[in-house]
Amino acid sequence: MSGYLEGIIALLCINCIAGMGVSLLTGFTGIFSLGHAGYMAIGAYTAAVMTVEYSIHWFPSVVCGGILSMAVGWLIGIPTLKLDGDYYSIASLGLGETIRLLIENGGSVTNGARGYPGIDAFTTVPVALSFLVLMAVAMFFLISGNYGRAFKACRDDSQASSLLGFHTAHYRVLSLAISAFYCGIAGALMAGYMSFVQPIMFDSAKSTELVALVVFGGLGSMSGSLVGATILTLVTELFRPMSKYRMLVYGIVLVLIMVLRPSGIMGKHELSPEYIKEFITGKRKLAVVKR
Repeated sequence: MSGYLEGIIALLCINCIAGMGVSLLTGFTGIFSLGHAGYMAIGAYTAAVMTVEYSIHWFPSVVCGGILSMAVGWLIGIPTLKLDGDYYSIASLGLGETIRLLIENGGSVTNGARGYPGIDAFTTVPVALSFLVLMAVAMFFLISGNYGRAFKACRDDSQASSLLGFHTAHYRVLSLAISAFYCGIAGALMAGYMSFVQPIMFDSAKSTELVALVVFGGLGSMSGSLVGATILTLVTELFRPMSKYRMLVYGIVLVLIMVLRPSGIMGKHELSPEYIKEFITGKRKLAVVKR
């Protein structure tokens, strides 16, 4: 396998992990966020500092990057998730940029805007694939269990969920914390993949990219997030030689899928043999109600 192909696979795994995190918050809990690149930055710089400055093994460094992002997400979520709808989206955009600017002005700790070089290239294809499989299995167990149903209840009608006994504030903050953990892990793996991190890599454009792949795959579908991340990553990389037109093709693909399938590729469905058959044939089974 060529080094270029290995790089694409590793990057694809990283985007899928971050996409699952954003999908949990946006697609399953109904909280639209535009600042998740900030949590990726926390994970990336945590792993970078721990491996370079303190010579700690990359695995605990990656895990610590995810845990620190999760802690920051929890602390940020307690006051900000009192906001709702567009108000939280704007707040999340500001928070993401605040994290990036703090890192950019971190002095000798983060090396400022010049970036942080000398990181060991620990994110190989087996490492990236292992993290993706483990975290995907954990995510699918989460969304199919009681917590997943609680997140969906908060998304569909938070007031009705509160009346039914759901502690919606707790579940919203928990969803943000888990989402930040996934993005922190993705950021730490990106640091090991790039061997260099810079604050500009985690700007608002990166947050928008994460939201785009979730919407592209289908809000409320974890499989859709994985499919969306795969397609958009491959489109970006395959058209890289056409540097002038690469983002034009990226935009056309997004526009086409939103016009042809406004609910995204998967909608709220998960990938299964039955759904693939229905998608190809265009036929949907009608539920039979027994009296």
